[in-house]
Amino acid sequence: MRGIFVFLALMLVSRVHGFDAWVNQSEVGSRKNPCSSSWGRPLCVGLTLIQSAASKGALCMDGSLPGYHLHHGFGSGSNSWVVVLEGGGWCNDVTSCNGRKFNHRGSSKYFEYEIPFEGILSNKQDENPDFYNWNRVKVRYCDGGSFTGDGYNAAGLYFRGQRIFQAAMEELMSKGMRYANQALLAGCSAGGLAVIHHCDEFGALFPRGRRVKCLSDAGMFLDAVDVAGHRTLRSFFSSVVRLHRSARTLSRTCTSRMDPTSCFFPQNIIPNIRTPLFILNSAYDAWQVLESLATPRADRQGLWTKCKSNHAFCNGNQIQFLQGFRNQMLNVVSGFSNSRQNGLFINSCFAHCQSERSDTWYAGNSPQIGNKRIATAVGDWFFDRSQIKAIDCAYPCDGSCHHLL
Repeated sequence: MRGIFVFLALMLVSRVHGFDAWVNQSEVGSRKNPCSSSWGRPLCVGLTLIQSAASKGALCMDGSLPGYHLHHGFGSGSNSWVVVLEGGGWCNDVTSCNGRKFNHRGSSKYFEYEIPFEGILSNKQDENPDFYNWNRVKVRYCDGGSFTGDGYNAAGLYFRGQRIFQAAMEELMSKGMRYANQALLAGCSAGGLAVIHHCDEFGALFPRGRRVKCLSDAGMFLDAVDVAGHRTLRSFFSSVVRLHRSARTLSRTCTSRMDPTSCFFPQNIIPNIRTPLFILNSAYDAWQVLESLATPRADRQGLWTKCKSNHAFCNGNQIQFLQGFRNQMLNVVSGFSNSRQNGLFINSCFAHCQSERSDTWYAGNSPQIGNKRIATAVGDWFFDRSQIKAIDCAYPCDGSCHHLL
């Protein structure tokens, strides 16, 4: 089994203009779409383009219309909604962003007509016990800036993530979400970061008294030092914010006291989010290990190559470095966890995105902390069945992990 995950980790890394654009298999848009198979086919949901988006300037990177996939709820879930923001990395310069104009990361012309709904989007009670009969939505990601940008440049690139988010919410409200008695905004990776940036905006859509919360999966990208002592991700995010002109859409509470790049990092946003938020993250996030901490540029001698291909090959010094990253993660969420309304599930897996995969969301062998699976923890928190502040013991204690490296 470990070999399978090593293979996946290696296959899911692609190099884009000096910075690695790592796309997790759970982020829909994989070239191997199970909806194209006639065997073992999951629930597949068709695409809807937002026709009203053009008049609002809410356009994908190439100027095409944004879109979403909606599967209607039933029974007791008819007036409940879960909206998932798709992830898929970022682009930080004209070259990398222009490349996205020719694939599903920057153009709806390349969107799959159908995508699989699994994990938190599944319609099967035995796979998704608390949200299976809700209205479930996947908002496609085609702006390259975690739904925060609001610009346009001479190269013909639209950076309209903020407008896409607003247009999508307006569309869903018109489809019945305005009547929701409970709603959850979720997303993984770049979508998980977008959840943090838009959580209060989503909460403000509904009258007081409605149960409205947010779930960020693998969205806690830390402003951390890499193995060479540099801040690789800070440099990258700085160019993302500048190119996409995201500064004007970021939290004003944050930008009134910090620079825009700092306010793109979730650690500087979560202390001021008013809407209940659940953070689901690995303390050894696979994307951050590969693309922020031990990049080829930072590891010029290749000392981390084996460790990155399989965590079992990490030496003592490398494990110590990763434990330091875990400690930084726990320090960042320590104040956040003091709020009764917030929830945490920080496990010790080398993973990235765990809510949209059936094998990590609620499967019998899915990751657990204290004998509680991720789906159960999120459900207990959302419905106030119990407080969830689950923090795993340090690696290598957790035998329930589904490692990606």
